[in-house]
Formats: sequence, C-alpha cells, structure tokens
Amino acid sequence: MIALPLLAVQSGHSGIVHPRTGPELSDIVLFVFAAMGVFLVRRALRKRFAKTKPPAED
Repeated sequence: MIALPLLAVQSGHSGIVHPRTGPELSDIVLFVFAAMGVFLVRRALRKRFAKTKPPAED
C-alpha cells in the first residue's frame, strides 16, 4: 500500500509531447469493438421483440 504512490510516479508521462498525426491503433480497435457491440445488441433485440406467427397446424 505504501508503494502505490511511488509506482504512480514512475509510470507517469515521459514529458515529451508528440504531435498527433492521425488516429492511433487503439482508437481504431475501440471503434471496431463498439461497432460490433452495437451490431450484436441490435440483433439480439430484433430477435427478442420479433413478432412471429405460431406454426400452422395441419
């Protein structure tokens, strides 16, 4: 517990600022996972609330 502040200081920012030239790989991966999540939730909700007719009895 005492070492937690020390670890926070050691893993901090290096102090060098790099200009952003475009989206990072993590940004793209996050977008893809979010899109997949939206797709899966919409598909599940469509299946759950689908109005299906009962099978016809012969």
